[in-house]
Amino acid sequence: MLTIIVIGGGAAGFFGAITCANTYPNTQVILLEAGRQPLSKVRISGGGRCNVTHHCFDPAQLINYYPRGSKALRGAFTRFQPQDTIAWFESQGVKLKTEADGRMFPITDNSETIVNCLLNAATKAGVKLRTQAVVTAVKNIDNYFEIELKSGEIIKGNRVLIATGSNPLGYRWAKFLGHTIEPLIPSLFTFNIKDKRLQGLAGISVDNGMVGLLNTSKKPLEQIGPVLITHWGLSGPAILKLSAFGAKILQENNYQMSLLVNWLYPKNVEEIKQDLLKIKEEHLRKNISSFSPVSVSKRLWQRFLDISEIDPQKKWSEISQKNLTKLVTELTQSCYKIEGKGVFKEEFITCGGIKLKEIDFKTMESQICPHLYFAGEILDIDGVTGGFNFQSAWTTGWIAGKAIGNN
Repeated sequence: MLTIIVIGGGAAGFFGAITCANTYPNTQVILLEAGRQPLSKVRISGGGRCNVTHHCFDPAQLINYYPRGSKALRGAFTRFQPQDTIAWFESQGVKLKTEADGRMFPITDNSETIVNCLLNAATKAGVKLRTQAVVTAVKNIDNYFEIELKSGEIIKGNRVLIATGSNPLGYRWAKFLGHTIEPLIPSLFTFNIKDKRLQGLAGISVDNGMVGLLNTSKKPLEQIGPVLITHWGLSGPAILKLSAFGAKILQENNYQMSLLVNWLYPKNVEEIKQDLLKIKEEHLRKNISSFSPVSVSKRLWQRFLDISEIDPQKKWSEISQKNLTKLVTELTQSCYKIEGKGVFKEEFITCGGIKLKEIDFKTMESQICPHLYFAGEILDIDGVTGGFNFQSAWTTGWIAGKAIGNN
């Protein structure tokens, strides 16, 4: 009987262990989790609701949400994608719902639903879960592996799946076993911006802005989506996506870069200028502050007037060409200085990990160390916020589980 050892009790580790045990019922599957409770990231995901996956069912489109790993995931998603995730959870009695932005959650809006589902599925499949099993070393000896625990116990296994997320130990073992680790840097974070123009506006957002990084020698990086003003700067889906796709260049610049914001996307400078000129002609006697022709909150509109040195008590007919031009620029080309990165509390994702060329994505087996498999965030794969990181965990865990018990 083959003994399969899975290290890491997160989403990828559990899904790999369950898949393996169900596919190969004659194998012994041991799941080792260092903490007292497994699935800790699943518990806190989505503000405690668990953003299981995303309602995007086209692999060609799905990979566009992954700043790193998209090419490797293209084939993987043809085998196991969000539709398969939905079907799997439904087969376990857990129904998911889709929200307006495409994110999918359990209908209970409670992450414990997902946690309990995975725990029950593991038990039913015969997976032997061991918590507080702190692994200190992974050694490859001839045709088997020795897993050393902090307690001094040594567990022997024929195959090993490492799914330790961004835990430094996982990278250390992978490197010891011959793998290359791409530099580890943060992804998915907010921007610290100390700018008087944003002061006092925390909590205000726009539904569809465009944000872009300036002073880049490479192709300009831009993202579209909601933008939120915070006490420390800017956040929201557009900012988080930009931080993910720009993770490396932001790190190279010590998180000190210029950010361009179009608060009224998809309108551009010329279109907004024409819109305001039309308003000026048609509403000559209307008060500027009380009649906002653009889709931003009243407080934000009044701040833009203040920045553009426009007296809010004046009428539209009294705006000078100079002030109008300044207003248009602030609305569509506001430039801010990023002075550091904040933390996206719901989901901390790492850019970097095991070099993907060293992994066979048809099986998730190492191309350097036979019978060693990897899944989840330990790989150099990361997605933007919206359920994409969990989906890559389900997919890589499933593929590994399907292959690891094969003789």
